Amino acid sequence: MRETLTEIYDECIAKGRLRADAAQRSVLPQLDGIRSWLEETSARRRGLLGGLFGKPAPAPKGLYLWGGVGRGKSMLMDLFMEATEIERKRRVHFHAFMQEVQKGLEAARKTHAEDALQPVAESVIAKTRLLCFDEMQITDIADAMIVGRLFQKLFDAGVVVVTTSNRVPDDLYKDGLNRAIFLPFIALLKERMEVVELESETDYRQHRLQGAKVWFSPAGPDQKRAISQIWAELTGGDPGTPLSLPVNGRELKLERVHNGVARASFWELCARPLGPADYLALAGAIRVLVLEDIPHLTASNYNEAKRFVTLIDTLYEARVRLVASAADLPERLYVEGEGAFEFARTASRLREMQGADWG
Repeated sequence: MRETLTEIYDECIAKGRLRADAAQRSVLPQLDGIRSWLEETSARRRGLLGGLFGKPAPAPKGLYLWGGVGRGKSMLMDLFMEATEIERKRRVHFHAFMQEVQKGLEAARKTHAEDALQPVAESVIAKTRLLCFDEMQITDIADAMIVGRLFQKLFDAGVVVVTTSNRVPDDLYKDGLNRAIFLPFIALLKERMEVVELESETDYRQHRLQGAKVWFSPAGPDQKRAISQIWAELTGGDPGTPLSLPVNGRELKLERVHNGVARASFWELCARPLGPADYLALAGAIRVLVLEDIPHLTASNYNEAKRFVTLIDTLYEARVRLVASAADLPERLYVEGEGAFEFARTASRLREMQGADWG
Protein backbone atom coordinates (compact mmCIF):
# COMPACT_ATOMS: atom_id res chain seq x y z
CA MET A 1 0.00 0.00 0.00
CA ARG A 2 1.42 3.33 -1.02
CA GLU A 3 2.25 6.01 1.52
CA THR A 4 0.31 9.24 1.73
CA LEU A 5 2.14 12.55 1.43
CA THR A 6 1.50 13.13 5.13
CA GLU A 7 3.20 9.83 5.97
CA ILE A 8 6.16 10.68 3.73
CA TYR A 9 6.38 14.12 5.36
CA ASP A 10 6.30 12.62 8.86
CA GLU A 11 9.06 10.18 7.90
CA CYS A 12 11.24 13.09 6.75
CA ILE A 13 10.66 14.77 10.12
CA ALA A 14 11.56 11.58 11.99
CA LYS A 15 14.82 11.34 10.00
CA GLY A 16 15.67 14.97 10.78
CA ARG A 17 15.42 16.10 7.17
CA LEU A 18 12.50 18.44 7.88
CA ARG A 19 11.15 20.39 10.84
CA ALA A 20 7.54 19.77 11.84
CA ASP A 21 5.26 22.59 10.74
CA ALA A 22 1.48 22.47 11.20
CA ALA A 23 0.80 24.88 8.32
CA GLN A 24 2.83 22.79 5.89
CA ARG A 25 1.22 19.57 7.08
CA SER A 26 -2.27 20.98 6.55
CA VAL A 27 -1.65 21.43 2.80
CA LEU A 28 -0.62 17.81 2.19
CA PRO A 29 -4.11 16.19 2.06
CA GLN A 30 -5.12 18.61 -0.69
CA LEU A 31 -2.03 17.74 -2.71
CA ASP A 32 -2.67 14.06 -2.05
CA GLY A 33 -6.14 14.38 -3.58
CA ILE A 34 -4.63 15.74 -6.80
CA ARG A 35 -1.98 13.02 -6.71
CA SER A 36 -4.56 10.26 -6.36
CA TRP A 37 -6.62 11.53 -9.30
CA LEU A 38 -3.55 11.77 -11.53
CA GLU A 39 -2.32 8.28 -10.65
CA GLU A 40 -5.75 6.65 -10.94
CA THR A 41 -6.54 8.20 -14.32
CA SER A 42 -3.05 7.36 -15.61
CA ALA A 43 -3.51 3.73 -14.55
CA ARG A 44 -6.90 3.63 -16.27
CA ARG A 45 -5.42 4.98 -19.50
CA ARG A 46 -2.72 2.32 -19.43
CA GLY A 47 -5.35 -0.43 -19.15
CA LEU A 48 -6.35 -2.45 -22.18
CA LEU A 49 -9.69 -0.68 -22.47
CA GLY A 50 -8.43 2.68 -21.27
CA GLY A 51 -9.89 5.55 -23.22
CA LEU A 52 -12.29 3.38 -25.27
CA PHE A 53 -15.43 3.99 -23.27
CA GLY A 54 -16.83 7.15 -21.78
CA LYS A 55 -15.31 10.55 -21.29
CA PRO A 56 -12.32 10.95 -18.99
CA ALA A 57 -13.18 12.28 -15.56
CA PRO A 58 -12.80 16.06 -15.37
CA ALA A 59 -9.50 17.17 -13.89
CA PRO A 60 -9.55 18.44 -10.31
CA LYS A 61 -8.69 22.00 -9.52
CA GLY A 62 -5.00 22.72 -9.32
CA LEU A 63 -3.32 24.41 -6.36
CA TYR A 64 -1.97 27.96 -6.10
CA LEU A 65 0.18 27.96 -2.96
CA TRP A 66 1.30 31.40 -1.89
CA GLY A 67 2.96 32.98 1.10
CA GLY A 68 6.11 34.68 2.33
CA VAL A 69 9.60 33.70 1.27
CA GLY A 70 11.10 30.65 2.98
CA ARG A 71 7.86 29.15 4.26
CA GLY A 72 8.41 25.77 2.60
CA LYS A 73 6.16 26.17 -0.47
CA SER A 74 8.67 24.78 -2.95
CA MET A 75 9.61 21.94 -0.61
CA LEU A 76 5.96 20.84 -0.43
CA MET A 77 5.59 21.03 -4.20
CA ASP A 78 8.77 19.00 -4.70
CA LEU A 79 7.55 16.38 -2.21
CA PHE A 80 4.28 16.12 -4.13
CA MET A 81 6.00 16.08 -7.52
CA GLU A 82 8.43 13.32 -6.57
CA ALA A 83 5.74 11.14 -4.97
CA THR A 84 3.25 11.40 -7.88
CA GLU A 85 3.83 8.30 -9.98
CA ILE A 86 2.91 9.38 -13.49
CA GLU A 87 5.09 9.80 -16.55
CA ARG A 88 3.96 13.11 -18.02
CA LYS A 89 4.89 15.51 -15.26
CA ARG A 90 7.18 18.51 -15.17
CA ARG A 91 8.53 20.97 -12.61
CA VAL A 92 9.91 24.24 -13.97
CA HIS A 93 10.59 27.79 -12.79
CA PHE A 94 7.80 30.01 -14.10
CA HIS A 95 10.24 32.48 -15.72
CA ALA A 96 11.96 29.65 -17.60
CA PHE A 97 8.64 28.23 -18.79
CA MET A 98 7.47 31.57 -20.15
CA GLN A 99 10.77 32.03 -21.99
CA GLU A 100 10.18 28.67 -23.67
CA VAL A 101 6.67 29.78 -24.61
CA GLN A 102 7.93 33.05 -26.11
CA LYS A 103 10.52 31.18 -28.19
CA GLY A 104 7.81 28.77 -29.34
CA LEU A 105 5.64 31.69 -30.40
CA GLU A 106 8.50 33.18 -32.43
CA ALA A 107 8.98 29.85 -34.23
CA ALA A 108 5.23 29.45 -34.88
CA ARG A 109 4.95 32.98 -36.31
CA LYS A 110 7.65 32.14 -38.86
CA THR A 111 5.38 29.37 -40.18
CA HIS A 112 2.55 31.91 -40.56
CA ALA A 113 0.33 29.90 -38.21
CA GLU A 114 -3.15 31.39 -37.90
CA ASP A 115 -2.89 31.22 -34.12
CA ALA A 116 0.76 31.04 -33.06
CA LEU A 117 -0.23 30.08 -29.52
CA GLN A 118 -2.07 26.91 -30.59
CA PRO A 119 0.98 24.78 -31.55
CA VAL A 120 2.82 25.99 -28.44
CA ALA A 121 -0.06 24.92 -26.19
CA GLU A 122 -0.46 21.61 -28.05
CA SER A 123 3.23 20.83 -27.51
CA VAL A 124 2.89 21.39 -23.75
CA ILE A 125 -0.35 19.39 -23.57
CA ALA A 126 1.15 16.44 -25.47
CA LYS A 127 3.99 16.10 -22.97
CA THR A 128 2.36 17.11 -19.71
CA ARG A 129 -0.50 16.09 -17.43
CA LEU A 130 0.98 17.69 -14.31
CA LEU A 131 2.73 21.04 -14.53
CA CYS A 132 4.43 22.35 -11.39
CA PHE A 133 5.61 25.96 -11.43
CA ASP A 134 8.01 27.46 -8.94
CA GLU A 135 7.60 31.17 -8.13
CA MET A 136 4.80 32.35 -10.41
CA GLN A 137 5.19 36.03 -11.00
CA ILE A 138 4.48 38.21 -14.03
CA THR A 139 6.78 41.15 -14.72
CA ASP A 140 6.89 41.23 -18.51
CA ILE A 141 4.06 42.66 -20.61
CA ALA A 142 4.70 40.10 -23.36
CA ASP A 143 3.95 37.33 -20.84
CA ALA A 144 0.98 39.21 -19.40
CA MET A 145 -0.60 39.43 -22.85
CA ILE A 146 -0.66 35.65 -23.45
CA VAL A 147 -0.90 33.79 -20.13
CA GLY A 148 -4.69 33.95 -19.98
CA ARG A 149 -5.23 32.27 -23.37
CA LEU A 150 -2.38 29.80 -22.78
CA PHE A 151 -3.64 28.62 -19.41
CA GLN A 152 -7.22 28.38 -20.67
CA LYS A 153 -6.01 25.92 -23.31
CA LEU A 154 -4.01 23.93 -20.74
CA PHE A 155 -6.90 23.74 -18.27
CA ASP A 156 -9.39 22.81 -21.01
CA ALA A 157 -7.10 19.94 -22.03
CA GLY A 158 -7.05 18.58 -18.48
CA VAL A 159 -3.52 19.67 -17.54
CA VAL A 160 -3.30 19.98 -13.75
CA VAL A 161 -1.29 22.97 -12.54
CA VAL A 162 0.31 23.35 -9.13
CA THR A 163 2.26 26.55 -8.49
CA THR A 164 3.99 28.46 -5.74
CA SER A 165 4.11 32.23 -5.51
CA ASN A 166 5.11 34.94 -3.08
CA ARG A 167 2.02 36.90 -4.12
CA VAL A 168 -1.72 36.38 -3.82
CA PRO A 169 -3.24 36.13 -7.34
CA ASP A 170 -4.75 39.63 -7.13
CA ASP A 171 -1.25 41.09 -6.75
CA LEU A 172 0.22 39.44 -9.85
CA TYR A 173 1.45 41.97 -12.43
CA LYS A 174 0.49 44.71 -9.98
CA ASP A 175 0.82 48.19 -11.51
CA GLY A 176 1.85 46.57 -14.80
CA LEU A 177 1.34 48.24 -18.16
CA ASN A 178 -2.15 47.57 -19.61
CA ARG A 179 -3.00 45.48 -16.54
CA ALA A 180 -6.69 45.41 -17.49
CA ILE A 181 -5.82 42.93 -20.26
CA PHE A 182 -4.29 40.67 -17.59
CA LEU A 183 -7.20 40.63 -15.14
CA PRO A 184 -9.10 37.75 -16.83
CA PHE A 185 -6.07 35.53 -16.09
CA ILE A 186 -6.44 36.26 -12.37
CA ALA A 187 -10.12 35.31 -12.58
CA LEU A 188 -9.17 32.10 -14.42
CA LEU A 189 -6.65 31.14 -11.73
CA LYS A 190 -9.28 31.59 -9.03
CA GLU A 191 -11.79 29.52 -10.99
CA ARG A 192 -9.53 26.60 -11.92
CA MET A 193 -7.18 26.47 -8.92
CA GLU A 194 -7.58 26.36 -5.16
CA VAL A 195 -5.80 29.38 -3.74
CA VAL A 196 -4.14 28.49 -0.42
CA GLU A 197 -1.97 30.68 1.77
CA LEU A 198 0.87 28.95 3.59
CA GLU A 199 0.74 30.81 6.87
CA SER A 200 3.80 29.32 8.56
CA GLU A 201 5.45 31.80 10.89
CA THR A 202 8.89 30.35 10.24
CA ASP A 203 11.14 31.44 7.38
CA TYR A 204 13.20 28.28 6.97
CA ARG A 205 15.59 29.80 4.46
CA GLN A 206 16.34 32.61 6.90
CA HIS A 207 16.53 30.10 9.77
CA ARG A 208 19.34 28.21 8.05
CA LEU A 209 21.41 31.40 7.96
CA GLN A 210 20.36 32.72 11.37
CA GLY A 211 23.57 33.53 13.22
CA ALA A 212 25.66 31.65 10.62
CA LYS A 213 28.86 33.01 9.15
CA VAL A 214 28.08 34.48 5.73
CA TRP A 215 31.33 36.34 4.84
CA PHE A 216 34.39 34.22 4.11
CA SER A 217 37.84 35.80 3.65
CA PRO A 218 40.43 35.43 2.40
CA ALA A 219 38.94 33.24 -0.33
CA GLY A 220 40.51 29.78 -0.48
CA PRO A 221 39.73 26.05 -0.52
CA ASP A 222 38.32 26.03 3.04
CA GLN A 223 36.07 28.99 2.25
CA LYS A 224 34.97 27.33 -0.99
CA ARG A 225 33.94 24.22 0.92
CA ALA A 226 32.04 26.30 3.49
CA ILE A 227 30.21 28.21 0.74
CA SER A 228 29.32 24.93 -1.01
CA GLN A 229 27.95 23.54 2.25
CA ILE A 230 25.69 26.58 2.70
CA TRP A 231 24.52 26.26 -0.91
CA ALA A 232 23.70 22.58 -0.36
CA GLU A 233 21.71 23.38 2.79
CA LEU A 234 19.76 26.18 1.10
CA THR A 235 18.95 24.15 -2.01
CA GLY A 236 18.58 20.66 -0.57
CA GLY A 237 21.59 19.54 -2.59
CA ASP A 238 20.18 20.71 -5.91
CA PRO A 239 22.98 21.82 -8.30
CA GLY A 240 20.87 24.69 -9.61
CA THR A 241 19.62 25.39 -13.12
CA PRO A 242 20.02 28.38 -15.48
CA LEU A 243 17.49 31.19 -15.28
CA SER A 244 17.09 34.08 -17.72
CA LEU A 245 15.44 37.29 -16.58
CA PRO A 246 13.94 39.78 -19.08
CA VAL A 247 15.57 43.21 -18.79
CA ASN A 248 14.53 45.97 -21.18
CA GLY A 249 14.18 43.72 -24.19
CA ARG A 250 17.21 41.53 -23.46
CA GLU A 251 18.01 38.76 -21.01
CA LEU A 252 20.12 38.53 -17.88
CA LYS A 253 21.24 34.92 -17.55
CA LEU A 254 22.06 33.36 -14.19
CA GLU A 255 23.75 29.97 -14.45
CA ARG A 256 22.78 28.49 -11.06
CA VAL A 257 19.44 29.18 -9.40
CA HIS A 258 17.20 27.04 -7.22
CA ASN A 259 14.14 28.04 -5.23
CA GLY A 260 15.04 31.71 -4.91
CA VAL A 261 18.73 31.10 -4.20
CA ALA A 262 21.33 32.08 -6.83
CA ARG A 263 25.05 31.31 -6.97
CA ALA A 264 27.47 33.35 -9.09
CA SER A 265 31.01 34.67 -9.13
CA PHE A 266 31.96 38.34 -8.80
CA TRP A 267 33.11 38.25 -12.43
CA GLU A 268 29.79 36.89 -13.70
CA LEU A 269 27.87 39.79 -12.18
CA CYS A 270 30.40 42.63 -12.19
CA ALA A 271 32.70 42.06 -15.19
CA ARG A 272 29.83 42.03 -17.68
CA PRO A 273 28.31 45.36 -18.79
CA LEU A 274 25.36 45.17 -16.40
CA GLY A 275 23.54 48.09 -14.84
CA PRO A 276 20.89 49.00 -12.25
CA ALA A 277 18.04 47.44 -14.27
CA ASP A 278 19.86 44.10 -14.36
CA TYR A 279 20.52 44.12 -10.63
CA LEU A 280 16.92 45.13 -9.91
CA ALA A 281 15.70 42.15 -11.95
CA LEU A 282 18.12 39.90 -10.06
CA ALA A 283 17.02 41.19 -6.65
CA GLY A 284 13.37 40.75 -7.60
CA ALA A 285 13.86 37.11 -8.55
CA ILE A 286 15.89 35.83 -5.59
CA ARG A 287 16.05 36.05 -1.80
CA VAL A 288 19.61 34.78 -1.28
CA LEU A 289 22.71 35.44 -3.40
CA VAL A 290 25.82 33.32 -2.94
CA LEU A 291 28.56 35.54 -4.44
CA GLU A 292 32.06 34.11 -4.78
CA ASP A 293 35.59 35.40 -5.36
CA ILE A 294 35.22 39.13 -4.69
CA PRO A 295 38.74 40.51 -5.36
CA HIS A 296 40.62 43.51 -3.99
CA LEU A 297 39.26 46.56 -5.81
CA THR A 298 41.63 49.14 -7.31
CA ALA A 299 41.94 51.53 -10.23
CA SER A 300 42.72 48.53 -12.43
CA ASN A 301 39.20 47.14 -12.00
CA TYR A 302 37.38 50.43 -11.43
CA ASN A 303 34.41 49.59 -13.69
CA GLU A 304 33.92 46.25 -11.96
CA ALA A 305 34.12 48.03 -8.59
CA LYS A 306 31.41 50.50 -9.65
CA ARG A 307 29.13 47.66 -10.68
CA PHE A 308 29.81 45.88 -7.41
CA VAL A 309 28.75 48.99 -5.47
CA THR A 310 25.53 49.18 -7.52
CA LEU A 311 24.89 45.46 -6.98
CA ILE A 312 25.32 45.73 -3.21
CA ASP A 313 23.13 48.84 -3.01
CA THR A 314 20.38 47.01 -4.92
CA LEU A 315 20.62 43.86 -2.78
CA TYR A 316 20.61 46.02 0.35
CA GLU A 317 17.47 47.93 -0.63
CA ALA A 318 15.69 44.70 -1.59
CA ARG A 319 16.77 43.01 1.69
CA VAL A 320 18.34 40.10 -0.22
CA ARG A 321 20.52 37.85 1.95
CA LEU A 322 24.18 37.76 0.85
CA VAL A 323 26.65 34.92 1.37
CA ALA A 324 30.08 35.82 0.01
CA SER A 325 33.71 34.83 -0.30
CA ALA A 326 36.20 37.66 -0.77
CA ALA A 327 39.89 38.48 -0.83
CA ASP A 328 39.56 40.47 2.39
CA LEU A 329 37.23 41.99 4.97
CA PRO A 330 34.76 44.55 3.58
CA GLU A 331 36.73 47.52 4.95
CA ARG A 332 39.93 46.32 3.28
CA LEU A 333 38.55 45.47 -0.15
CA TYR A 334 38.99 48.95 -1.64
CA VAL A 335 41.58 51.04 0.20
CA GLU A 336 43.22 53.20 -2.48
CA GLY A 337 42.42 54.82 -5.79
CA GLU A 338 39.40 56.64 -7.19
CA GLY A 339 36.24 55.51 -5.45
CA ALA A 340 37.95 54.17 -2.32
CA PHE A 341 36.52 56.90 -0.10
CA GLU A 342 32.96 56.34 -1.34
CA PHE A 343 33.36 52.59 -0.85
CA ALA A 344 33.21 53.08 2.93
CA ARG A 345 29.42 53.24 2.60
CA THR A 346 29.36 49.94 0.71
CA ALA A 347 31.62 48.31 3.32
CA SER A 348 29.25 49.49 6.04
CA ARG A 349 26.31 47.93 4.20
CA LEU A 350 28.22 44.69 3.72
CA ARG A 351 28.80 44.57 7.47
CA GLU A 352 25.13 45.23 8.17
CA MET A 353 24.11 42.50 5.73
CA GLN A 354 26.10 39.98 7.76
CA GLY A 355 23.85 40.53 10.78
CA ALA A 356 21.82 37.62 12.13
CA ASP A 357 18.58 39.57 11.71
CA TRP A 358 19.25 40.68 8.12
CA GLY A 359 16.82 39.75 5.35
